[in-house]
Amino acid sequence: MKIIKTKFKGLLIIKQKLNKDRRGYLRECFNDKILKKKFFFEYYTKSKKNVLRGFHFQIKHQQCKYVNVLKGKILDCVVDLRKNSRTFGKSFKIILSANNCLGLYIPRGFAHAYFSYEKENIIYYKLDNYYKPLYERGLRWNDKDLRIKWPIKKPLISNKDKKLPSLKEYLQKK
Repeated sequence: MKIIKTKFKGLLIIKQKLNKDRRGYLRECFNDKILKKKFFFEYYTKSKKNVLRGFHFQIKHQQCKYVNVLKGKILDCVVDLRKNSRTFGKSFKIILSANNCLGLYIPRGFAHAYFSYEKENIIYYKLDNYYKPLYERGLRWNDKDLRIKWPIKKPLISNKDKKLPSLKEYLQKK
């Protein structure tokens, strides 16, 4: 495994080790000696092609997330919501796939979303805090101020995500 820093403080790309032979492969997704983080909550999602989930975050009991794609390919995107950060309000995008063996470590204070490219996409998360629906918030996926170019104009989105506010609207309500 190799850690690659981004221009966002604490946001890390993890190049995972893949051992392949004629039988298949073994992929080392996490090693606490390299990515020195403590996780105790895990889950996975399965998304169909053209599904967009997010942007989601928790205002209390915030979560660090380590995102991996076990099957398929996604465009993973985060928005920095840390008010004292020099990258506040800016976004970062990366392709994560079963083929490229990249993971993304997202520190607390980021909103997270992803778009699914393939027929079946399985995304595996490690988190350092539990899901608390009472504190869940989100941002509109197509907020013009975020200037995020998604692969398609009309992705499949949950009704809940369609009703999320823009970043400006969210900050005004706070």
